[in-house]
This record gives sequence, structure tokens and C-alpha cells, in this order.
Amino acid sequence: MISRVDSNKQRKKRHVRVRAKISGTTARPRLCVYRSLANIYAQLIDDEKGITICSASTAEKTFEQYGGNRAAAKLVGETIAKRAIEKGYKTIVFDRSGYVYTGRIKELAEGARAAGLEF
Repeated sequence: MISRVDSNKQRKKRHVRVRAKISGTTARPRLCVYRSLANIYAQLIDDEKGITICSASTAEKTFEQYGGNRAAAKLVGETIAKRAIEKGYKTIVFDRSGYVYTGRIKELAEGARAAGLEF
């Protein structure tokens, strides 16, 4: 019998390994990304205080189009960047949560950079 590789389990291992090295501070919070099949979520987190500063996702009521594609991810990146700049944060640490930096993750990062965030 062939055993199947659990890709989400491997992603979580990568995420734990990366999180041991990076963390968000009050001056430079962490932009954490979660990707599901239907939606994409982004949060700006201050790990020192243990709080979420702001968040954006395709599951919000104000979001009209389908959330599982690259165009939607780019809009989420722009939205999170606008909300972060309103709160006074310009530079951040990007946490891709163990996902490969391609597709929707890359589009979200590029959307955030285009809207003014630096990382």
C-alpha cells in the first residue's frame, strides 16, 4: 500500500521552523498569511503584546468576488496594507506560513508592497 504525503502536515512543520526565527515586534509587526481553497486571510500581528493589529480576508462581507484566485489575493494585500498604514505601520515582517512563495501568496505580497508596505 502506498502511503500518501500529507502536504499540510509538512507545511505546518515548515511554519514552526520559520516561526522560531521570526517574530513581529511593536515597531515591525508580522504579516501572517493563511490560504484555504476558497479564501485567503492576512493578519498583522504584534507578537510582543500578543495582539492582532488588523486583518483582511476574502471572507469579509465587503468582498464581492471569488476569493480563491490570484486577483483576490492581490486585493487582500492592498487592503491589509491600507489598514496597516492607517494604524501607522509602514515596515513589516512577512510570514508566508510555510507556503511556497508563488501564486496567491506572491500576489498578496506584491499587492501589499504596491500599496506602500515595506518588507
